[in-house]
Amino acid sequence: MFTDITKKTNVVMEEIISRNSSAYSRYLIGRVRHYMNRAQQKELSPYNISPRQATILFVLSSIGHKTTLTELSKQTDRKINTLSQQITRMEKNGLVRKVRETPKSALISFELTAKGIETYKKSTKTSSVEKIMSALNEDERQQLIALLKKVATAAEKY
Repeated sequence: MFTDITKKTNVVMEEIISRNSSAYSRYLIGRVRHYMNRAQQKELSPYNISPRQATILFVLSSIGHKTTLTELSKQTDRKINTLSQQITRMEKNGLVRKVRETPKSALISFELTAKGIETYKKSTKTSSVEKIMSALNEDERQQLIALLKKVATAAEKY
């Protein structure tokens, strides 16, 4: 029943918004983001991490050294206070650890723990995003990437 209501709502929204291509584009971007995020959440649930936490694990693993919140913020396009809350939860779950350069240092970095490395490796085996994106061929994906980069650059100005 809920799915039927959602489908009817989407049809009504599409009819209303489709008259304004900017609003309709935003609606579709949000809808795709929602469904991709939901699929990724389902896949990551056995590892007890969220898609955002998976992104943080990816960034920490990719950088390969101790990383500050400022570095994480730049790499993930998230505000430091948002990342601070995420990283605190991840620290409590044993995925990352705080590292101070010296015992009295104010500069705090983060690095993956053994559990974090293992969770990251498991989380990379997810396939929902690839399956969803397989609806497009490689040329279409490259076009989509180019267009979304253009929109993202314009959006960053606000």
